[in-house]
Amino acid sequence: MMDRPISEFPPVDFWRSLRYFNLYRLVLASLFVFLAGTFGSSLSLGARNWTLFFVASLIYAVAVILSFIPLRLRWPRFTWQLAGQAGSDIAVLSVLSYASGGIQSSIGLLLLISLAAAGMISRGKITLFFAALASIAALLEHSYAVLYADAVVAQYVQVGLLCVSYFAVAWLAHTLAKYAVDSQELAQRRGHDLASLSEANRLVMRDMQDGVLVLDEQGVIMQMNPGAARLLHHSALSGSPLAENFPLLFGQYALWKRTGTVSRDTLQLDVGVQARLRFVAVERDAVHGVVIFLEDMQRVRAEAQQIKLAALGRLTASIAHEIRNPLSAISYATELMQEEQGDAKQQRLLQIVLDNTQRINRIVRDVMQLNRRDRAQPEVFELNAMLRTFVDEFNLAERLEPGVMVLTGVRGVEVLFDRGHLRQVLWNLCRNALCYSRKQAGSLMLVTNVVDGRVMLDVLDNGPGVSAEHRGRLFEPFFTTSTEGTGLGLYIAKELCEANGAQLEYHDQDGQTANEHAGGCFRITFGELHENGEGAGHGE
Repeated sequence: MMDRPISEFPPVDFWRSLRYFNLYRLVLASLFVFLAGTFGSSLSLGARNWTLFFVASLIYAVAVILSFIPLRLRWPRFTWQLAGQAGSDIAVLSVLSYASGGIQSSIGLLLLISLAAAGMISRGKITLFFAALASIAALLEHSYAVLYADAVVAQYVQVGLLCVSYFAVAWLAHTLAKYAVDSQELAQRRGHDLASLSEANRLVMRDMQDGVLVLDEQGVIMQMNPGAARLLHHSALSGSPLAENFPLLFGQYALWKRTGTVSRDTLQLDVGVQARLRFVAVERDAVHGVVIFLEDMQRVRAEAQQIKLAALGRLTASIAHEIRNPLSAISYATELMQEEQGDAKQQRLLQIVLDNTQRINRIVRDVMQLNRRDRAQPEVFELNAMLRTFVDEFNLAERLEPGVMVLTGVRGVEVLFDRGHLRQVLWNLCRNALCYSRKQAGSLMLVTNVVDGRVMLDVLDNGPGVSAEHRGRLFEPFFTTSTEGTGLGLYIAKELCEANGAQLEYHDQDGQTANEHAGGCFRITFGELHENGEGAGHGE
């Protein structure tokens, strides 16, 4: 709803100003009563008619006291009360001036104060009307004194000058009041703009995904948004030192303040959480502060991943159309040629063609599975129940003897993951582990564990493990050490884990498991843990 103009509804400060003006009138009336009652006409007050002066002063004091009642009730409306107070001042002071000797008493000069106050309180309204009333009252008072008392006709000049003063003061009050109104309206607009800007700044700071910290020149935190609290895992109060709350960040800030550079662009804040640092100096007037931006690298990588997935989506659609159709024709033709009688060399060449077409078909199938990442539908389920079902399916599909794959670890834990994605990840990891294991009892193990509140699933084998030179490229697409592999299994598994908020990493076993021969270990660290309250279970 739009604000109503000042002219339509006087705000609280209008009534407050009117109350102060009435207090001045009360002091003035009380002073007249006190001086007239104490000193009589010795001070020239009531020199012409002391009785009229004293009675008018009493009536003035009583009227001022009674005027506090409608002020309290704020009825009648503001303009009527202001007009009543100004009009009563004009009438009473004119009577007191006549009783004290007219223009010679100078009591009429007190109307200048009343006119100026009325003009400022009313913000310039009807000020000139009050000046006209005061001038008419002064002229009538002097004319009555000339006709019925001892006033001199020549004193009309002084009365005229006094009337000019009334209009001059009224016009000055009118001008100053207009300037005050304009200034107030400008201040209100600036206040509204500042409030809107402050609200916009609050919303931007609150909803910004990157972290923002505002420091003063002493390194004291002035403002901190929720993004920074999320990245730093701690929310600091305004006015607290950066050094006490975030020592690691303070070290980079101190280095930047001393040299203008930082030792590293990214800061390791937590396991898997990195932030890119950027310092921006703020220098305005005598204030020297700094704004620290913490850009979430995980979010940056996720955005880059989305762009990559979009490109891969277009690529896989093209592959499916341009490669699979001719590949199916080649495979079908090769199978037909194999049915014909031919020498052993020809049959061997045809088999090579058929094997390679099948390998290309697997590569196309694996590449097309990359599009599944952005269709993750995580759900909460018990991990061990799902693993037991998976072990039975894997043993049946790979024709494994009982005991080759072992499931052990903590029972009763729940994870948040897409069931289909987790099944595909485990299938890729277990098939890869089985390929390099000894295929004996206990050669393949699935171990669940809980560390620092996070569920971990290790896929272990008793094979030779991964050499140090190959670990850096282990999750790169199309990297493989097998002549029959596509190089996309581990890459797809890592992509699906990240799509569900989990991490897939390779670790050395270091002889910490029940496996006799330390081999490879692929660890899935789930993002969230939901416990059922059960403790560690026994191996199955």
